[in-house]
Amino acid sequence: IYTGEDTLSLHDALPIWRFPRVCAANGGGAFIIAWTIAMLVFAVPLLSTEMAFGKKTRLGCIGTFRDAGGKKYTWMGFFVAAVCFFLMSYYCVLQGYCMKYAVNSVTSAFKPNLSTETTSAMWTAFTDSQAQVILFHAIGFALACFIVYQGIAGGIEKFCKVAIPALFIILVGLAIYAVTLNGANQGLQYLFTVKKEYILSPNTWIQAFIQAAWSTGAGWGFIITYANYVGEEEDVPTSCLIMGLGDNLGAILSALVVIPAICALSATPEAANEALSQGNFGLTFIYIYQLFTTIPGGRFISFIFFGLLAIAAITSLFSMIEVGVKCVVDLGLPRKKAVVSVCFAGFLVGCFSCWSLVNIDNQDWVWGIGLLISGAFIAILAWKYGVEKLRTQEVNAKGADVHLPKAYYTGCMYLIPVLVVIMVVYWLLQTKEWFPDTWLNPFI
Repeated sequence: IYTGEDTLSLHDALPIWRFPRVCAANGGGAFIIAWTIAMLVFAVPLLSTEMAFGKKTRLGCIGTFRDAGGKKYTWMGFFVAAVCFFLMSYYCVLQGYCMKYAVNSVTSAFKPNLSTETTSAMWTAFTDSQAQVILFHAIGFALACFIVYQGIAGGIEKFCKVAIPALFIILVGLAIYAVTLNGANQGLQYLFTVKKEYILSPNTWIQAFIQAAWSTGAGWGFIITYANYVGEEEDVPTSCLIMGLGDNLGAILSALVVIPAICALSATPEAANEALSQGNFGLTFIYIYQLFTTIPGGRFISFIFFGLLAIAAITSLFSMIEVGVKCVVDLGLPRKKAVVSVCFAGFLVGCFSCWSLVNIDNQDWVWGIGLLISGAFIAILAWKYGVEKLRTQEVNAKGADVHLPKAYYTGCMYLIPVLVVIMVVYWLLQTKEWFPDTWLNPFI
């Protein structure tokens, strides 16, 4: 029931929400440089490694680590699967936001030329209502669980082939419209100006690596799972390069919509700068929704946009659910029981993130760091298996039109764990300084 089309939705849905706010909060142009380097050094090599291992073992994360590295490495597979599970749990909350705004688009909440204060108040009212957030979270998980349980693959593939290009077209149109608004130049300058203080900030680089992992799927484990179902002659390097480039394009487009819109729609340039620097979780929902209210036919376009985004986000859940399901099935539980168990547990854990924006922001940071550690474990698995053996026999295997060079692939595989150790140690030290009484507790 699991197909490659499902992974496309993650690459297109996630950057629209996450990339603009993280890019804005970390200096715009400086972040884009760091994120591009992270994509090449971290994401693409790891995606290639995960696909190669999954194609070889035809097992989930846990089984892959056991068979490719030995029993002593099995716990690393558990860690990768666990990180994906926790990411899945709060990712479903985000798709609930999309569903809510699709509903807002067809109700009396949508009015022409809404102000930033109004759309900000709408966002705050919704996210402060735990009952509403949990309701949309539950609907999303229920839909995803039902579809994965039934194994409806053909319709999903057909939907993705229409929905993802449609989202892309709407994004292009919105970007063109946003950059032509009065005041949008401030946003373009912010987005493409490289500020020295940000390029030299460790936080910028940590966030860039997390974003690269987040939106491409590197370190999640679902590329290992997806590769169980690809053919023997799958072009691993080309597929992974396309994932990286596709993410880049979608992310930059989303930033070209949100950041100029913030500057154009804010009351003053100072207010715009304040909104950009805060990294507000609601930036996309506040300003894209407001942007739609200024466009003729905006209600219809808004409904289509947020509706497609919500459905695309739900299809992304299939990949995450499948990681857990595959691991549980490999351990001996029947597939349908595994689907229900994974989804119900994910819903319950996700309710923590529904409770407040503080909670979901906490989970975004904690499991973002977890993704970096997962990536390091996958690189270490490549060390155990043999980096050069993996590159020549599995990554650059028969069917590969693009071959990853030895210096590039091997260098990245050995560099990734070192970089992750440095970033995690720095993060822990900073967290201890920021929150001396609670830094050891990931749920506070």
